[in-house]
Amino acid sequence: MELRMRQPKLFAILGVSVLCVVLPAMMWGHQEDPKTRYQANPYQGPGYRSGHGVGPTGGVSPFGPVGGFNASGVMLLSWLTLPELGPGINSGNDCWGYTSPSGREYALIGTSAGTTVVEITNPGNPQVIQFIAGPNSLWRDVKTYSTFAYSVSEGGGGIQVIDLSGVDSGTVTLVNNVVTGGTEASHNVAIDETSGFLYRCGGAGNGLRVYSLANPSTPTFVASWPDRYVHDAQIVTYTSGPNAGQQIAFCCSGLNGGSVDTGLDILDVTDKNNILTLSTTIYPLGQYSHQGWLSPDFQFFYLGDELDEGNLNLPTKTFVFDVSNLSQPVLLGDFTNNNSAIGHNMYTVGSTIFQANYRSGLRVFDASNPLSPVETAFFDTYPTDDQGQFNGLWSVFPYFPSGLVIGSDLERGLFVWQVGDPALSFDYPLGLPIRLDPSGDSLLVDITPASGQSLDPNSPTLWIDLGTGFQAFPLALVSGVRYEVNFPATSCGELVAWYLEATPSGGSPLASPRAAPAFPFETPSELASTLLLEDTMEMVTGWTVGAPGDTATTGIWTRVNPIGTAAQPEDDHTPAGTMCWITGAGTPGGTLGEDDVDGGATTLISPIYDLTNTLSPTMSYWRWYSNGAGASPGEDTFEVSISADGGLTWTLVEQVGPVGIGTTGSWIEHRFSPASLIPLTSNVRLRFVASDLFNGSIVEAGIDDVRIEDTICADCNLNGVDDSVDILTGTSADANGDGIPDECTAGCPQTFIRGDVNDDQSINLSDAVAILTYLFAGGVTPMPLERADIDADGTVAIGDVIQLLGYLFLGGPPPAPPFPNPGCP
Repeated sequence: MELRMRQPKLFAILGVSVLCVVLPAMMWGHQEDPKTRYQANPYQGPGYRSGHGVGPTGGVSPFGPVGGFNASGVMLLSWLTLPELGPGINSGNDCWGYTSPSGREYALIGTSAGTTVVEITNPGNPQVIQFIAGPNSLWRDVKTYSTFAYSVSEGGGGIQVIDLSGVDSGTVTLVNNVVTGGTEASHNVAIDETSGFLYRCGGAGNGLRVYSLANPSTPTFVASWPDRYVHDAQIVTYTSGPNAGQQIAFCCSGLNGGSVDTGLDILDVTDKNNILTLSTTIYPLGQYSHQGWLSPDFQFFYLGDELDEGNLNLPTKTFVFDVSNLSQPVLLGDFTNNNSAIGHNMYTVGSTIFQANYRSGLRVFDASNPLSPVETAFFDTYPTDDQGQFNGLWSVFPYFPSGLVIGSDLERGLFVWQVGDPALSFDYPLGLPIRLDPSGDSLLVDITPASGQSLDPNSPTLWIDLGTGFQAFPLALVSGVRYEVNFPATSCGELVAWYLEATPSGGSPLASPRAAPAFPFETPSELASTLLLEDTMEMVTGWTVGAPGDTATTGIWTRVNPIGTAAQPEDDHTPAGTMCWITGAGTPGGTLGEDDVDGGATTLISPIYDLTNTLSPTMSYWRWYSNGAGASPGEDTFEVSISADGGLTWTLVEQVGPVGIGTTGSWIEHRFSPASLIPLTSNVRLRFVASDLFNGSIVEAGIDDVRIEDTICADCNLNGVDDSVDILTGTSADANGDGIPDECTAGCPQTFIRGDVNDDQSINLSDAVAILTYLFAGGVTPMPLERADIDADGTVAIGDVIQLLGYLFLGGPPPAPPFPNPGCP
């Protein structure tokens, strides 16, 4: 049994010079591990206790491996899976963004079944506003002009005109379908917002079809350019220089649907009745000119070939054209990050290039040297591998005023990211709490604006769910950038959801953790917790494999030191361990699908756990699950259930998948309260079922480090068991029925809590100050004086101050009984 003592309250240190003298001198022979008092990681990612899996899985940086997605320099703020984006969606495709006149920001994502509008003003809590159904197709593209969005598809339907003027109030409507201009199919859509013209690209072998947006709700067909197939294009109006006033189209184009003589066409589209081809550049070894974008100064055009990686076995490559002379563009060369994924869509912001490169995800390049951009950040949405195949990230949009970046993924839906440093940073100088004192608690946070930013001083706020939804409590300014977070009283035994929020001046609110409120911090309300069981799987402990209905032919649960693949872990989760339960053990160097789950379900059942003498237990386990590889990814689920009758009946704890968080193969912790699901009996068991029930896919699962902890809300006799459990089990008597063991109150002339010197029902810095003022400044005498006799040696002296400060701030021993509940020594 392990007793982890309560987290002390953390109070701001202001003007108490004695601390500078006393604290450095303290040496404790048995100092508590600081990790049992605070979470030292200054960024506690969402899922730290709940297992949502969005947030750092290790280290102290918010940039790094995130929920199974490898990343560097990019923070995942939120993620909406395909089912969350609308009905009947099988895949995602392109995306764009819209900022309303009020400044609220919206993601527009195309899918196989239509177009979805998502508000991301609070990037940690995206809200689906509307789904506009459209023709079913793998390809859909959307752009915006004025207060309208225009969606096109290879499935037909012409131009869907979507009115966004009421989006702030939740109203988005389809107001028109424009089918003029020949075939209703389009591959992409481009808009020159300066001139007010829309261009349909491709679709049934077409080049460009041009529409006037003079009446934005009714695009009017005005002209076409059929000379070559246009896969995608960027059209701009030059406002300065020798080309001022010209409307120029940069077209990724070719013959025979784009695959023959593929290259870059530059067109003068100023006169729609006389579109001029200024130049056609066929680059060497071209396979399929796909998409490209200008540098902001219009001097360079970056172009991606979609098929050269796969056809020619090349690394991801981007061509660089000098287009300062529109009639004579020059191919200057190309750049690569030496990744093997297929390059897809890219956009430029200042000297930065954002690329969506299929299986390698978001790639960010510094193009300060426009001829030799260097990769500076990435977020891999397809963690299985970086092969040159058509899965993963389709497109990105990096033009929101807030600096947010969104990405649309074929299999995984909509991602919202922060690239680089946010406008505000939240740092916790004394760490994050691993528990909250039920009577109220405190925390210090430094909220620091980035260079060139400032903080709205009235905005720092604690949002906490006390059982009826999130409520706001203002933070107290200590000094400079430091604030004190004062938690209200919470219900002991509950997992408390909370997050902090602050706003840069003139900007949008930012939260810590960044993905809150969708994924807040979750911290138990308790004075301490008792570790009742920890099963690291290093020894045989009575687990059972198999159950009626299991039909899996391979990938049967086995306890081994795992052999890693792109779908299965290489290491167990236990820091000093090697063994865990996984679904099938392949051989070193084996294939991805060797001994994965095939043919049905495989079941793993835990030993029996006795929870009868627990107050408010928490169960947790670390799970690994991957179903994102193979021919039909994202179809199957992983189910965890609990039983109170030894396995006769089962209650679902969680279902992971078929898509979304936790399906990409990483160790993720899940914690839950069994009392909310079942009676706390002596016959409790857990069940883990991994299945491959549908089409061919790669399914792997793992389980490690099962823990059972019990909450301590009161422990006056300091035996590591809650007082109510002591009384329930007969360990302690309670003759007067007051809920306090008799040994804590017998013979008391009056009750008190040692350390609560000023009798304000909390132990904090003010109590140490009260002892100091009593001893040296004629302060009030504590009543009874034993309140200040922290070490219970019969005298009140400076040693009592040292012990109390050590307990509060350095992990030293707590005050002697009666503590933390009223009573006598």
